[in-house]
Amino acid sequence: MNKEFADLLEVSKKKANKWLDSDIDSKSKNEIIQLLHKKNQKLLLECFYKNLEFGTGGMRGIIGIGSNRVNKYTIGFATQGLSNYLNKVFQSNISVAIAYDSRKFSKEFAQWSAKVFSANKIKVYLFSELRPTPELSFAIRKLKCNCGIVITASHNPKEYNGYKVYWKDGGQITKPHDKLILNEINKLSDINNINISKNNKNISLISEEIDKEYIKKIKSLSLYNNSNSNLKIIYTPLHGAGITQVPNALKEFGFSKIIITKSQEKPDPNFSTVNSPNPEEYEALKEGIKDLKKNEADILLATDPDGDRVGVAIYDKKEIKLINGNQLASLIVYYTLLKLKENKKIPVNGFIAKTIVTTNLIEKIAANYKVNCYSTLTGFKNIAQLIKKKKNEKFIAGGEESYGYLVGDFTRDKDAIISSAVICEIANWANSKNKNLNDILNDIYSKYGFYLEKLFTIKLEGIEGINSINNIMENYRNNPPKNIYNLKVNKIIDYMKNNNNPAINNKSNVIQLITKNNSSITIRPSGTEPKIKFYFSLNSKDINNKKLLENLVNKEINLITKQYA
Repeated sequence: MNKEFADLLEVSKKKANKWLDSDIDSKSKNEIIQLLHKKNQKLLLECFYKNLEFGTGGMRGIIGIGSNRVNKYTIGFATQGLSNYLNKVFQSNISVAIAYDSRKFSKEFAQWSAKVFSANKIKVYLFSELRPTPELSFAIRKLKCNCGIVITASHNPKEYNGYKVYWKDGGQITKPHDKLILNEINKLSDINNINISKNNKNISLISEEIDKEYIKKIKSLSLYNNSNSNLKIIYTPLHGAGITQVPNALKEFGFSKIIITKSQEKPDPNFSTVNSPNPEEYEALKEGIKDLKKNEADILLATDPDGDRVGVAIYDKKEIKLINGNQLASLIVYYTLLKLKENKKIPVNGFIAKTIVTTNLIEKIAANYKVNCYSTLTGFKNIAQLIKKKKNEKFIAGGEESYGYLVGDFTRDKDAIISSAVICEIANWANSKNKNLNDILNDIYSKYGFYLEKLFTIKLEGIEGINSINNIMENYRNNPPKNIYNLKVNKIIDYMKNNNNPAINNKSNVIQLITKNNSSITIRPSGTEPKIKFYFSLNSKDINNKKLLENLVNKEINLITKQYA
């Protein structure tokens, strides 16, 4: 046993025993006693060696007992710390909204959080049933809440759950709030510090009026008449909250031929038909693709469990084609600007937003329409923060490569409900020209150049994994490659240091290697999962160079795999 492991194990034992001495339920006590057995030392350490922290998506982790797991007590700590912070900042008449998805214990954790907020003299608006995360963002603004939380782990596997915090603008918390809330949580030295003396007068259920207002606002985003549409749509919520609103949004946009994938229609915390409910992955789309083929439908939509991301497949000449996140974001921006220009409705001060790892094709499109395009750090919360900051400019649309997009600014998070409706409208518009989404993409490439992006991920779990990820990042800082894609690296941006991007004020553990033709490799650890991510971006004036670009990316992946995987 090395010294680092021994020291961390000792810290873990002390914390575990402190939990045992607290007022926790008997089931939790038995689980901790089991962990304290010598044979479970590694698991004990993983459960207790640190506290869960806020990343790009808030607090997220594996469900289980311990300070480094998601359970009623870590949820309680988070809510008590947040309550203390809210009471410091706002002092009186404080209100929060709470939503939850279909995951294990999501409803129970939401109700537990409501109990803690209410005990701290904070008014709670609680969704009575599961709802998509973006509707929470909308509800915060509509109900004029100071804050909001959603119990979700987004697209993570079934073993995970989490806790995302939103501020009064409807966007996820950013600096300084995230660190200050964490400070308040860390001040809570004992589970007995969690106030659970529930006050029922402080808890109200959110009415269906919010649902109606949300869908009404989504309908206002339509830029094309879909009333005579023959578009045949397959939709799967992947056992999640999207089922509560995606069909409603599609119908309000004018679509009537909607087929729900029955095997994935009902909320299911075990996500029993998929390994992981992530619409970015082909495996998660298999059930929907079966329906797409069987019905010879035009398009498949698949939303993740909390309804903020959407994946798309189309049936093109008897062949299934997946449209990735960079392509969908480009389609949404292109279509929105095209239609607004046709109607002479592009705001004079309008802007587009994306993240630094999202395709630069979006910048090209925005420039063509004489609209500003800003790139933020990864995480949609940074786009929301930008919308808040740009008070004299009007957000039009934007997105990130990880299948999250937004049109309009009445929600302040990526919104798969809005995106599903808009994507189907683009498909319907394309159909009127005897085209599909892939054809429109090719039109875009012909006009602006071909862009190829790919994401490669290495999963490194546990304490050893954290050390490995840190070592990889330090190696890129100290010994960056001189060439990528057979081209010289002529610019390196380390976002832990100063950068020249006006949309980025914060530091982040991200390194970007850029060539003369603006091709790049970006390296960053995930903020929510035990992974390090490599984002590849290449471009060419000619779409016929696609195979060449793919080979160049694969060559880089092979080099990285040999060195680090």
